[in-house]
Amino acid sequence: MSTENRQGPLAGHTVVDLSRALAGPHAGMMLADLGARVIKVENPGTGDDTRGWGPPFVGPEDDLQSTYFMSCNRNKESISLDLKSGDGQAVLRGLLERADVVVENFRPGVMDRLGFSTAAMHELNPRLVILSITGFGHDGPESQRSGYDQILQGEAGLMSLTGSGPDDPQRVGVPIADLLSGMNGAFGVLAALVERERTGQGKVVRTSLLASLIGVHAFQGTRTTVAGEVPQAQGNHHPSIAPYGLFNCKDGSVQISVGSEKLWQSFASAFGLDPAAPGFASNAERVRNRAGVIAAVERAFASYGAVELLEKLNDAGIPAGKVRSLDEVYAWEQVASQGLVVDVDHPLLGKVSLPGPPLRFFAPGDAAETTLTEHDAPPLLDEDGPAIREWLGLASATAGAK
Repeated sequence: MSTENRQGPLAGHTVVDLSRALAGPHAGMMLADLGARVIKVENPGTGDDTRGWGPPFVGPEDDLQSTYFMSCNRNKESISLDLKSGDGQAVLRGLLERADVVVENFRPGVMDRLGFSTAAMHELNPRLVILSITGFGHDGPESQRSGYDQILQGEAGLMSLTGSGPDDPQRVGVPIADLLSGMNGAFGVLAALVERERTGQGKVVRTSLLASLIGVHAFQGTRTTVAGEVPQAQGNHHPSIAPYGLFNCKDGSVQISVGSEKLWQSFASAFGLDPAAPGFASNAERVRNRAGVIAAVERAFASYGAVELLEKLNDAGIPAGKVRSLDEVYAWEQVASQGLVVDVDHPLLGKVSLPGPPLRFFAPGDAAETTLTEHDAPPLLDEDGPAIREWLGLASATAGAK
């Protein structure tokens, strides 16, 4: 998509993405999905770390492409710069002077050593919004620690809540700390851009993997800070609602969520349970009697196959579902109807399908959908370098960036 033809809520905004791996790139991709022009700055020769993360790799043997990189870099341009060189710093200065936003996820102090402290960047461009994402926060006694997703899942307590039981801590199946940090970062950028409309000044926005995970502790956090309890992993059943979880049936399993007393009455009636029996009469009783509730529900489900059981649950108005594999998810008609798979034209791979953006936009009165539906493939390394230098009025680097 040419920069002149970009549409969307952030059309006309330019983002310089200095980040690598996942948290910062995910934030940049979210802004790009909203129509911003996002220029990804990468190391010469190797590019973003995730270009080497795999398998799986796809494409020609002499230029394999990482599917990991493809997950967080759609709709971006790429230029490779050595930020320790005079040329790289000159190009970066030109980008920052023209940018609305810069995203970085270096360890605290790295940008200062490169000569691009927050003060220096705001001297170049007072309207610049600076997003900085770190592992443990930019200050405090452990700010210098390297922050990788699984390390933070453990340090922030998430793994103590995830798994079959207290002695089986498990990581979440996606890099949730990175992804939440990217989402929080993009959210903070949008708030700073709105504030800039009033003040004319940019701002520094900081978040971290640690903050992003603690920010979603939700009721598990208040169990600790208010009630003084220490939550533990307990498998696939909700700690505060019962029955709510994954239950066995004749040929597999289904998930149910009986999240209110009205639903409990409907569920009990549909499956021949006494809703007022001791240990079953209220949610608090059922939570305390969780093992007995699970056993009773699975006895009621034992004669049903999963397909038949889901139909019966649906007829009774009980929220229910199955556990799908990802190939099933991406073949699901409901997913396609929400625009959650997008096709892009990759310069080496041709047509490629990617998971799509999670937001949709509509005109006033729901008159028409205005969501962007045309997307660019994740870029090759330095694919846009010459064009970006021309836009800045700078000559191409003699050493070449690839």
